[in-house]
Amino acid sequence: MMKEELEDICHVPVRFSEIDSMRRVWHGSYVTYMEDGRESFGRRYPGIGYADMQRAGIYAPIYDIHVRYYAPLAMNDVAEIHTRYCYKPGARLDYAYEIYRGSDHTLCAKCSSTQLFIDTDGQLMVDKPDYYTKWQEKFLEMGK
Repeated sequence: MMKEELEDICHVPVRFSEIDSMRRVWHGSYVTYMEDGRESFGRRYPGIGYADMQRAGIYAPIYDIHVRYYAPLAMNDVAEIHTRYCYKPGARLDYAYEIYRGSDHTLCAKCSSTQLFIDTDGQLMVDKPDYYTKWQEKFLEMGK
């Protein structure tokens, strides 16, 4: 079990390029907010960030994404992205996200993502890469 819930919170200003014809953040931009959340999470809990993956030559592309929308974000809003690591056994990274409008803390979206590891040849890995095992040992208390 985890010794604590690993969560990061970052703030991203809504960019003009994310706005659709209804003057709201386009639904696909929430996938970018999830990416922003994972990058921030990797900086707060070093060892599984994108730079760590590149150094190891093992990558974790997206396998599955879910987004449920509750309220819109618009120009001049700030997305408050809560990214939480979700432990699942095996060679995978799972995250849950809650995206809020920063000004009034309105929940705008709940999301989740799963990433699977691939080696330098693009082959799916069934065993966890060493850097991920070391990260789990550092930040999780497995089986206690």
